Amino acid sequence: MLRSRWTCSRRLGRAPLASTLGSRMWPPVAMEEGWKTAASTAAWKTSWRQQRARNKRRVKAIHAKIKNRRQDAQHKFSRKLVNQYGEIVVGDVSSTRLAKTRMAKSVYDAGWSQLKTMLEYKCAHAGIVFRVVRETNTTRACSSCGSLSGPQGVNGLRVRVWECVECGVLHDRDVNAARNILSLGAGRCPQEVGIPVL
Repeated sequence: MLRSRWTCSRRLGRAPLASTLGSRMWPPVAMEEGWKTAASTAAWKTSWRQQRARNKRRVKAIHAKIKNRRQDAQHKFSRKLVNQYGEIVVGDVSSTRLAKTRMAKSVYDAGWSQLKTMLEYKCAHAGIVFRVVRETNTTRACSSCGSLSGPQGVNGLRVRVWECVECGVLHDRDVNAARNILSLGAGRCPQEVGIPVL
């Protein structure tokens, strides 16, 4: 391939490329009279370093922008919840444990612990009741009769809507869990249902 370039450059009357057999410069630079190859390589390396530093600054700025947007959205959402409701009950989701699973990127992106912290101090400032309850079996237990008839295990996470075997009520998984967490926060869920009370 180099020979074809050489012959092509000779035929066209162009200056030969510096990236021939003896030289190890990259990118290839045209050899002309008075052209300093070492200086051109140093200039290229300098521009490459500057570009890399500029890219690092851009990445840092992009991540800062994402962080600011997430914080802004969480502040607005937590303020809306505190203004709208008189009591807020949340589950004790451990984001550090979930971060060790395959959902790590989603967990870190959502910022659950930060949202919980914001809700806690805003509720304390506004005089609103804020409770953290243990959410074990809240998706499996029926919010109507309390039986543990819902789907379980990792494969059960795919099932979003299920019917209770005991009472026949059709449940959406998330809505059912929210009702169970709310009843746990109010202390209405009995111990024999299968959901332990803190």
